[in-house]
Amino acid sequence: MAGEAQCLSYTGCNFLRQRLVLATLSGRPLKIRKIRSKEEDPGLRDFEASFIRLIDKVTNGSRIEINQTGTTLYYQPGLLYGGSLEHDCSPSRGIGYYLESLLCLAPFMKHPLKIVLRGVTNDQIDPSVDVLKATALPLLKKFGIDGESLEIKINRRGMPPKGGGEILFACPVRKVLQPVQFTDPGKIKRIRGTAYSVRVSPQMANRMVESARGILNKFLPDIYIYTDHMKGVSSGKSPGFGMCLTAETINGTILSAELASNPQGQGAAVLPEELGQNCAKLLLEEVYRGGCVDSTNQSLALLLMTLGQRDVSKVLLGPLSPYTIEFLRHLRSFFQIMFKIETKTAEEEHMGGEKVLMTCVGIGFCNLSKTIR
Repeated sequence: MAGEAQCLSYTGCNFLRQRLVLATLSGRPLKIRKIRSKEEDPGLRDFEASFIRLIDKVTNGSRIEINQTGTTLYYQPGLLYGGSLEHDCSPSRGIGYYLESLLCLAPFMKHPLKIVLRGVTNDQIDPSVDVLKATALPLLKKFGIDGESLEIKINRRGMPPKGGGEILFACPVRKVLQPVQFTDPGKIKRIRGTAYSVRVSPQMANRMVESARGILNKFLPDIYIYTDHMKGVSSGKSPGFGMCLTAETINGTILSAELASNPQGQGAAVLPEELGQNCAKLLLEEVYRGGCVDSTNQSLALLLMTLGQRDVSKVLLGPLSPYTIEFLRHLRSFFQIMFKIETKTAEEEHMGGEKVLMTCVGIGFCNLSKTIR
């Protein structure tokens, strides 16, 4: 059993998505034990089970074994297949939870992926669909994954707790990725954003825009924040509002920040003015942290660098998030790749906080199921 020897073993429920995604790309089987074994309600949660079902849908021939209590998971990855799919996400997490992992897998499918995801489009835990559309798609284009078929489209918005949103994600396949040299973020030239409201007064969106502009106008004249008020069927099942802001630089770096109101019946009511101000401050915080990729997409950038051709890729990032640090450890386990990490102090860069320059040589990952035409 040569396959058994290669099987990676982990304990605990943390970073389940990272492990499943990297196992699928590297083709290495995986065993995770003691998933919440000491809790009153042990085993996998409904959103994790939904994520495992999604992985099963986009692959062909995967073997997934879960014990009766749900505390042990064995996963032997199959081939990434793709095609036209639909998936109902668990409303306890946002669609962003599922979409983040699909962004990592989609370019390496056998057939271009076109998937409809249903659930919560904007919540307070996961990156919203708006942010991933504004930041992750331009990042994929930098690595040569582009074309008319690359899109994220929001058909309906859904807020927690009941969801009811729907999005379409389509992505072309690529045989190889381009290496990138992305070390100069450049100066910020414009700020764009979306203030959305569903099942509440459309005035909420305008109040958020006004308070956010009150802060951002001191720094930049070119600010445009769209208001998006969805009505009827396309407004999902729960009321709520929120805002997503992006700052774009002259070199094409896009930094983002977002906030959403508390779910219906949970926590205190949030004033739209406060939410707009806080979102603007979060964006300024993200700009201060800087780098060429915002903190939401650090792990996606590092994965695409790893899977690039056997050439040097460099990306300047802001301070690494705990999620990204764990992701680097997993990359070493699954792909035996190490990054060279150089810290750049604020004085060297003349701006913002400390930055990290990440350098690696790609492993020359090749999409074998994509035939050369």
